[in-house]
Amino acid sequence: MDTVEKQPYLFARLHWHWRLQRWKRTLSRYVSDPRVPYNPVCVSRLLIGINLLWFTWMILRALVAGLGLGTVLNPPTGLLMYFGAQRWNPEVLVFHQWWRCLTYAYTHGGLMHLGFNMVVLYQVGPLIEDHIGSARFFILYTFTALTATLLGLLWHPLVPVVGASGSLFGLIGFAVAYFHRLGNHAHTVRNFMFQWAAIAFIFGLIMGADNAGHLGGAIGGAVFGLLLPLGKRGNKITSHLFGGLSVMAAVVTLACLLLQLIFPYPS
Repeated sequence: MDTVEKQPYLFARLHWHWRLQRWKRTLSRYVSDPRVPYNPVCVSRLLIGINLLWFTWMILRALVAGLGLGTVLNPPTGLLMYFGAQRWNPEVLVFHQWWRCLTYAYTHGGLMHLGFNMVVLYQVGPLIEDHIGSARFFILYTFTALTATLLGLLWHPLVPVVGASGSLFGLIGFAVAYFHRLGNHAHTVRNFMFQWAAIAFIFGLIMGADNAGHLGGAIGGAVFGLLLPLGKRGNKITSHLFGGLSVMAAVVTLACLLLQLIFPYPS
């Protein structure tokens, strides 16, 4: 009985693994631009792990507080705010909880929200990270989380926002701009990213997503993709710069998550 129940799950995992390997082969076949040196640290996988741990900790705290299992699918706004949701006014602009500008990207409004975002990150993240390197990838992810929420400041400063979709649209916007610059031989990858953007946009409409954050992330990613140097010489010249910036981004992100645990909500 257990074996029969596990077979669909096993087949699903094998199917997604096969698709990921096929897309990686497509990327290497269509993109001939020299790649940065291999880095054994897979930041996209690490980000998935952090998101899963943060969500698990949120649900455990909710259960201990007696909020019930319903929080797994539909966490109340107060719980999301307690665990880092972004709202410019009053939390950031009045109470100066600036760390929410990053913690919101690791906080999710339910299992379905988390699951879809992590599937997108699992599929899109390694393709980009393998080509530009882990340091640049993490800078891109963090930078687009900020550009996403900055547009939210202009669009809806009083609305709480959660989720990694701003950064995910940032990855897609980056890929469209960056692989377009590489020429016709890379347009297959660019078009593949357009497909993911369409899927994410439709899912966002169904879930009532933050379209301002999506647009802000996509714009930030596209700017990054237009400015990032191409070729081996450009990668070599900027390697130390991006290495230092990636360490800074990691320290700032960790500090933001810790500050959210220490100062969860204004009194």
